[in-house]
Amino acid sequence: MIKIGNIELPDFPLLLAPMEDVSDPPFRALCKENGADVVYTEFISSEGLIRDAAKSTMKLDIYEKERPVGIQIFGANLDSMLRSVEIVEASKPDIIDINFGCPVKKVVSKGAGAGILKDIPLMVKLTEAMVKHTKLPVTVKTRLGWDASSIQIVEVAERLQDVGCAAISIHGRTRVQMYKGEADWKPIAAVKNNSRMHIPVFGNGDVDGPEKAMLMRDEFGLDGAMIGRASIGNPWIFDQIKHFFQTGTHKTLPTMAQRVEAARRHLQMSIDWKGEKLGVVETRRHYTNYFKGIPHFKPYRQRMVTLDAPEDVFAVLEESLVEFADHQF
Repeated sequence: MIKIGNIELPDFPLLLAPMEDVSDPPFRALCKENGADVVYTEFISSEGLIRDAAKSTMKLDIYEKERPVGIQIFGANLDSMLRSVEIVEASKPDIIDINFGCPVKKVVSKGAGAGILKDIPLMVKLTEAMVKHTKLPVTVKTRLGWDASSIQIVEVAERLQDVGCAAISIHGRTRVQMYKGEADWKPIAAVKNNSRMHIPVFGNGDVDGPEKAMLMRDEFGLDGAMIGRASIGNPWIFDQIKHFFQTGTHKTLPTMAQRVEAARRHLQMSIDWKGEKLGVVETRRHYTNYFKGIPHFKPYRQRMVTLDAPEDVFAVLEESLVEFADHQF
């Protein structure tokens, strides 16, 4: 059994990574239904929270059915981060996660996200202060380092643990790499194999199916896998990995009817949560993967991502179900 604070999780839990404009309540609900053990919100700006910015505060919405759920915040100003903890606590998450890994320029340029990898003492100081400021377990998501020449993740992880970090998720790339090249899990395994480490160490980066997850578990010895991009439009990935672990066989891929139903529910939940305009627009990125591998599906996808009226998108979904009902995945 794996524990984050007092939260008990199964052996080798699967975590839905926090992703901007992706891991919102509708998508988290679908991933939870399909076997995600822990889900995280989109990352939220501490500065946005203390200014009561609408986009930031909306991301605090969490629901009972998603528990355990973590709210992830980012920032580089100690006072702002501590004030944001108090705001986050009001939403009653199970976990507060600190983002020390986002590589996006507008975040990094402010010294936040992966930008803090240039200032490890500040990273440790922020974590320690936040741990002392809340009774909730505080976890960290980070990268291997700023660049290949500055990787100190074994030492960094131990220092974070020593100031009270309850678990750490590590993306197997540096900030300079962004999302290019292959993720390197060896340094993450080195963190796990450090005899002084006792908190859960989760791997992140390039887990796109059951075999990779099994490799992360059995060859690299990590405590769990955090899955990001491979889950977009594919909430079934969590269930597929668990089925493979239990049986050694691949689960039958979702049928066309199941894919259409998931896309339809996703769109409806998005509309219910954020209104018609945003609901339609922000669900578009998922359609490519919902219907991946279907020959001649492109015209339907093009319509789905260009139509603005929800009823028109629903109509195309129903039309595609009729057209491709017999497709074998």
